[in-house]
Amino acid sequence: MPSFDEVLKEAGEFGRFQKRVFFLLCQTGITFSSLFASVVFLGRAPGSYWCRIPGAAELSERCGWTLEEERNFTVLPLPLGNGSSSGQCERLDIVWDTSISCTSPLASYRNHSTSNLPLTTCHNNWVYEQPHSSIISEYNLVCSNAWMLDLSQAILNLGFLAGAFILGYAADRYGRILIYLLSCLGVGICGIIVAFAPNFIVFLIFRFLQGMFGKGTWLTCYVIVTEIVGSDQRIVGIVIQIFFTLGIMILPGIAYLAPTWQGIQLAISLPNFLFLLYYWVVPESPRWLLTRKKGEKALKIMHNIAKHNGKYLSPHYSEITISNEEVRNPSFLDLVRTPQMRRNTLILMYSWFASALVYQGLVMRLGIVGGNLYLDFFISGAVELPAALLILLTIDRIGRCLPFAISNIVAGIACLITAFLPEDIPWLKTTVATLGRLSITIAFEIVYLVNSELYPTTLRNFGVSLCSSLCDLGGTIAPFLLFRLAAIWLELPLIIFSILAVVCGLLVMLLPETKGISLPETVDDVEQLS
Repeated sequence: MPSFDEVLKEAGEFGRFQKRVFFLLCQTGITFSSLFASVVFLGRAPGSYWCRIPGAAELSERCGWTLEEERNFTVLPLPLGNGSSSGQCERLDIVWDTSISCTSPLASYRNHSTSNLPLTTCHNNWVYEQPHSSIISEYNLVCSNAWMLDLSQAILNLGFLAGAFILGYAADRYGRILIYLLSCLGVGICGIIVAFAPNFIVFLIFRFLQGMFGKGTWLTCYVIVTEIVGSDQRIVGIVIQIFFTLGIMILPGIAYLAPTWQGIQLAISLPNFLFLLYYWVVPESPRWLLTRKKGEKALKIMHNIAKHNGKYLSPHYSEITISNEEVRNPSFLDLVRTPQMRRNTLILMYSWFASALVYQGLVMRLGIVGGNLYLDFFISGAVELPAALLILLTIDRIGRCLPFAISNIVAGIACLITAFLPEDIPWLKTTVATLGRLSITIAFEIVYLVNSELYPTTLRNFGVSLCSSLCDLGGTIAPFLLFRLAAIWLELPLIIFSILAVVCGLLVMLLPETKGISLPETVDDVEQLS
């Protein structure tokens, strides 16, 4: 009986059928990256805000004040008289009554200097110039509640982590396309609930679930793409990353056009319902079917692929070699039981963690250095486009490991140099920082491909899911690491990023090279890789 790769070569390794499936599934990258980075715009600064004094709303209505006049009469005296208070997190500890003058409401306190007026902490009584522009103004995530914005991103990353484990396992047990479609449905439904969440608790719960299902769509679409093409065409796993970058570049345009955070949330969630139409055009992975002893279904799909590719399978292709491994559900022990699998797993887990932490840290660092948020975010996405091109030009010529290692080491050195460059030569500092961002993007994109090529079909989705879960752990830590260390010294996070990236570059040199090698079908195949 012929092997699967022999049948695939006969049916076409990257014909019209695979190109169509590839293009359709690539759209998932746009929606997933938008979800991945959405907190930058969902939690954008809502403009100016201040704490309203009890009774000020009634007084404002009686006096016919505008919001600006109310602020001038009741809030501005506070920062003018007490330089340590801005009127945002503290308010005057007074209550207006009907006898207050509309032209000079503080006149009754003339026996006190403005700097000696009593103060108290503000609690849920803020007024915003743009009340529905972001989740900050929607749920009062300011002052002592400001840390909750970081929590919302951490919750999303924990959802990614849960999705990697739960849906990665489910995809290996129940099939790639089934879990992909269920995940798309989940992302869409949870996204709508997030947009209309009545309180912050509901927002967090369904943001977690949206993250979980979002990770399911991204991982399964990636695995499907790499499993239906030949070994010489697996660089499509790199090309799919371009669509992730396109999502990063499109997001600021959506945010610029959408007047409210709910509009942004719906814009990145609703397209997932369109992916349910893939039920009729994207088949189950024939490689997965073979591992589940469903050779007839796999052969039927291969005949369909050959037909769409303008090929014809020979009559003797009535059966395909089926894995001799016992069909069972994957577990973590399967990934560390044998020496080569154990080494691959531990190095890949660290690579995911380091790449994600450095990547997200450099992205969020844009918010610290200031500038035009929409333009800077777009440019930061555009910088990533050459990464895929550089990978495509090198990965099939010199292999996977060398570009993987060099990109990590260059990213680490660039971070280190950027930290010590003086501020008076901003063009050089920006250039070196951009080189670091480009390099870590290359490393981040290669780890996807290498991870899928170093696991057998029976464990591929679970292995990719488990290792990439460390990416979500890195993403959860990144905001806290960045902002806490930056409070000590603005460039201190870059030192940590540098160490993580260089260590990663040295470790990945220990991984086996997979250029031009067929995807391993069994654990024994992996152990034979040099």
